[in-house]
Amino acid sequence: MTAHIIALGGSLLRPEEKEARAAWLGQFRQMMVHFEGNGRRIALVVGGGLPAREGIELARHATSDLDRLDTIGIAATRLNATILQQLLLDIGCDVAPEIPTTTQEAASLLDKYHIVLMGGTVPGHTTDAVAIALARDSSASHVVIATNVSHVYSKDPRDDPDAEAFTNMSFAQLVEITGVERAEPGVSAVIDPIAVGLAQSMAMRIAVLDGRELSRLEAAIEGKEFEGTIIS
Repeated sequence: MTAHIIALGGSLLRPEEKEARAAWLGQFRQMMVHFEGNGRRIALVVGGGLPAREGIELARHATSDLDRLDTIGIAATRLNATILQQLLLDIGCDVAPEIPTTTQEAASLLDKYHIVLMGGTVPGHTTDAVAIALARDSSASHVVIATNVSHVYSKDPRDDPDAEAFTNMSFAQLVEITGVERAEPGVSAVIDPIAVGLAQSMAMRIAVLDGRELSRLEAAIEGKEFEGTIIS
């Protein structure tokens, strides 16, 4: 059975917005029950969000080593993955009981469970890149990146009101925006540059959408039209 791979931005857990987070988590659990009931196999690669950024910022006072800083971010991603794993186990979902640390392990778990959660793997690869690698290892044809923006934009829309939102775009266009060089630990971008280069090399289709609106994520997984960006 085809697996669906979702890179779930850590920003969606937004601990700074408790009421919004509680509502989102309730809707998230309902969505995952729906997917499982329809026989979907879902892998969620969860980002580090605020815990990662705060941990990395704290450590910057003592080290500038990128791999060490990334290791802190990876620990935060696995914490967030564990939170969602336990919330789904609590309602009886068929969830893998461990948090895999490699994409090969995660792909193997998808053969046994309907839902697998994981975080980062090694320094230098964000969870976007991990999701692309997992899609490769599980023979998935596409990845959904659920973040806190609605589309890929030509520029940062927070800084430039004339930024163009893309509905469809090529990898060549995306590379012009993101580049393919490793980003600084803790820096947030709509798609990680390493992931862009990896997806381009594999001709992987990517959907980018605002995961705060879970109806968009559900539509993308179900193969329906959704508001967001398709990169192919």
